[in-house]
Amino acid sequence: MLIGNVGNEPEVKYVEQGVAVGSFRLATTERGYTLQNGTQVPERTEWHNVVVWRRLAETVEKYVHKGDKLYIEGQLRTRSWDDRNGIKRYTVEVWADNMEMLTPRANGAQPAPAPAAAEPAANDVTVAPF
Repeated sequence: MLIGNVGNEPEVKYVEQGVAVGSFRLATTERGYTLQNGTQVPERTEWHNVVVWRRLAETVEKYVHKGDKLYIEGQLRTRSWDDRNGIKRYTVEVWADNMEMLTPRANGAQPAPAPAAAEPAANDVTVAPF
């Protein structure tokens, strides 16, 4: 479960049989604090790669923009690939199952609610890294 701000405009592509898959980066921030001995611990921001599928990806494509605050539920998945030099690279992604938009809309218009849960992604769908 993560609450954070979208760091870039979501990228949504359509793969086999019109299945939507999207990705974006989410920034979560841990506030700074002071220890009892007076030591200052600074604020820390972590960046997460979020992947959404099917109807959830379509909702993200229509309503989510850079800077929006989101609540995301999902699973961590590790993916690997060989780069141009043949070096194996790894990345960790959050495959979102559920999302709630937390940013209020300025013009009073309410976006359609996000689906309660995304349909599970088919295991045989291959997606190139974003």
